[in-house]
Amino acid sequence: MKSWIGAVVFAGICSLCACNDDDKYVYPDVQTEFVCLQTDATGMGVKLLTDKGEAYSIQSRSGLDNLSKDTIYRTVSVFQLIPQAKEVQLYSCKAIVSPNPLRPESFKSGVKTDPVEIQSIWLSGNYLNMVLLIPVKEEKHSFHFVDEGVETAADGKNVLNLRLYHDSNNDYAAFTNRAYLSVPLHGYKSQLSVGDSVCFRLNTVKQGQVFRKFALEKSID
Repeated sequence: MKSWIGAVVFAGICSLCACNDDDKYVYPDVQTEFVCLQTDATGMGVKLLTDKGEAYSIQSRSGLDNLSKDTIYRTVSVFQLIPQAKEVQLYSCKAIVSPNPLRPESFKSGVKTDPVEIQSIWLSGNYLNMVLLIPVKEEKHSFHFVDEGVETAADGKNVLNLRLYHDSNNDYAAFTNRAYLSVPLHGYKSQLSVGDSVCFRLNTVKQGQVFRKFALEKSID
């Protein structure tokens, strides 16, 4: 049985693997995507799982061992597809923030909504993905997702309400870092169907509280 890992503390982005001298290396024709990394019974990363439901074996390389056994990590990865062999050449792989949403009462110190800015946010496969711009200086920032429940709209469609949890730990805004986050939607398979939607709320630096709403075009697996 596979387990899922989602980091909730941000201090840069945690690397699972990376090539040496990345700044000098010229990549071939590659893709950069939010994908899942699957490990085997030894804790070795062996497959990339795309949001389109495709699975590719990872060509042998260093830096993918000593991970949790039989686990799926949500990552942002740089890779080259070798479609005829159903394989990928993996160049870099970074674990991203992807915990299952929790109800508000699970946050014992309350729901923190320190401001961020949105670079991009989109729905893909069984995930709501986003790249956020975080005002930082030196403190660790904590992220999570808040499940504010499923409601039925006037048109009879269900709406899943989610909110970004962000605790800046009273950090100063000296410069901006990117944070990569991905909300798993697997847990809502029985509550959401095609035509229903996900409404994601977050506090922004310039506009205050905003939301983004996405209609489901396919069933959650």
